[in-house]
Amino acid sequence: MSDMNDATESASTAPLNDADIRDSLPEDLNAAGYVGPYLFPNNNRRRVPAYLYWAISAICIFIWVFRSGSDPVLMNQGVLIAAILLALFGLYSFVAGWNLKVDESDALVAATKQVGFPVGHASAQMGWRGLLSRPTWRILLYSAEDPPEKRGLVLVDGVDGSIVEWFVEDNPEDWAE
Repeated sequence: MSDMNDATESASTAPLNDADIRDSLPEDLNAAGYVGPYLFPNNNRRRVPAYLYWAISAICIFIWVFRSGSDPVLMNQGVLIAAILLALFGLYSFVAGWNLKVDESDALVAATKQVGFPVGHASAQMGWRGLLSRPTWRILLYSAEDPPEKRGLVLVDGVDGSIVEWFVEDNPEDWAE
């Protein structure tokens, strides 16, 4: 019987190989195999937790106000402090839940206008900037020549479409191979 336990124990502690490890994106972020225009998830989904924080905060305040007895052990000033902190964190989550009005296509058009050269290959990535996590598209552009002579990086605000920063340079990459 001990041999079987030893075999089971050694099998469970055996190192995993790369084929055994699985990681996947959530369905709304996985664009592999998708046909048609891809809709990037809106940043305003951050507001859902804000409503939950506010609801829990209201419950804590209600419990603290209507606590029974003059010196309850479980309902003390800590419940009120937790309610205030939850309300403040809810406020931050609500404010940081910007509505994404500019999609990657609009950001690419704005970036192309900014760099001043015909664009060949381009790539868009969503990032966030600042304390309030304002959504910003990072657009990497290459000129249309083969091989590309110029490249640029343009940051486009995801809320109003304005150009935050931009940089263009001659392409230093060697495409001879």
